[in-house]
Amino acid sequence: MGILSGLFHSRDKPTNSTNGSGYRFFLGQSTSGKPVNERSAMQMTAVYACVRILSEAIAGLPVHLYQYREGGSKEKALKHPLYRILHDEPNPEMTSFVFRETAMSHLLLWGNSYSQIIRNGKGEVVALYPLMPNRMTVDRDDMGHLYYQYQVQDSDTPTMKDGTVILKPSDVLHIPGLGFDGLVGYSPIAMAKNAIGMAIACEEYGAKFFANGATPGGILEHPGTVKDPARVRDSWNAAFGGSGNANKVAVLEEGMKYTPISISPEQAQFLETRKFQIDEIARIFRVPPHMVGDLEKSSFSNIEQQSLEFVKYTLEPWIVRWEQAINRALLSEKEKESYFVKFNVDGLLRGDYESRMNGYATARQNGWMSANDIRELENLDRIPAELGGDLYLINGNMTKLQDAGIFAGKEETENEEVLELDESDSNGDGTGAADSHAERHHRRGKLV
Repeated sequence: MGILSGLFHSRDKPTNSTNGSGYRFFLGQSTSGKPVNERSAMQMTAVYACVRILSEAIAGLPVHLYQYREGGSKEKALKHPLYRILHDEPNPEMTSFVFRETAMSHLLLWGNSYSQIIRNGKGEVVALYPLMPNRMTVDRDDMGHLYYQYQVQDSDTPTMKDGTVILKPSDVLHIPGLGFDGLVGYSPIAMAKNAIGMAIACEEYGAKFFANGATPGGILEHPGTVKDPARVRDSWNAAFGGSGNANKVAVLEEGMKYTPISISPEQAQFLETRKFQIDEIARIFRVPPHMVGDLEKSSFSNIEQQSLEFVKYTLEPWIVRWEQAINRALLSEKEKESYFVKFNVDGLLRGDYESRMNGYATARQNGWMSANDIRELENLDRIPAELGGDLYLINGNMTKLQDAGIFAGKEETENEEVLELDESDSNGDGTGAADSHAERHHRRGKLV
């Protein structure tokens, strides 16, 4: 008991993760001097592109509730009330696509996705409403049990009132990202704030560079004494500052001379720095560079392979998080024995038309796909069963190794029986010879 009480006490108020927003101490000022948080990071085109790509990919995948049948097969549980909630409409205000897109964007920016589970009197799930992660706190009570504390605002779900609401774990669909305790995930934006802050600084520098007419700094030299230098500087900026005044011809009076002191963006490797930061952000989210517009190292031959790797190594871990979290939170203990949720990624793995047809032909000829199985994958109408749409066929010239030569063995056995019959007739008085002769021919005909 001492060990268990110590365990619960140590995890009751951890310093950085179980407390839902504890990771936020990582956010704030970056080493580049630019403040970084989830919303400012989304103003970076690379971050916005990565979040949008992953959110739309998860939201666009078909999601189904399946039920096991006898023999190990499965079928869609179309009559289960949870099927429509996941596949079509989680709540009266959102489609399934919008709900999953919103939840996935929370997961990518804050490292956690929270949704309130609404149940009826039977305990069945009737609706799911997304909750803002930055207003959710996950903690433990004195008994070591988890609870969720949410700060409600007017714009939130209509099932809650203003103030602080305490939710039980059974009332929250929580999908955590990568974390240190397995309960609450860390924000990728917080962990990569320096890389994102540098990208923001580079973008701001480029904007100011062109705002200053591509000549961001210089010195106006006067051979004498300038009585009002501020007026001269303001007059110069008014005439030649801004991108609209770029390349204007300056007229200098009284022996004044202009000396630029800035260096070109190429000399400062400005463009290379910006490009590297885009690759850095794509690396954070594990998104192939060609998907965020960087085609420098992409070609016709390797983009298809990169797209397959995107599904396997980027999307699949997120999909598993979603599936297991939904199975854990939305299915009862009894339902978990026969129901499960599955995302269908076949659409993302589809090859070109010729490759698909060759694959279908192999599957059809080897008997592990029927015509209707193939037509369903191609979104075609089923062939009626009486016309053979559900038949599983194989090539007739294939047989098991241990059955090789079995027909030859049968033929030899039957030939021996015919010879024995001939010998028995020759030893008799000849009666019934015509019948035995006809029977022998009949047997030989069957052998042929």
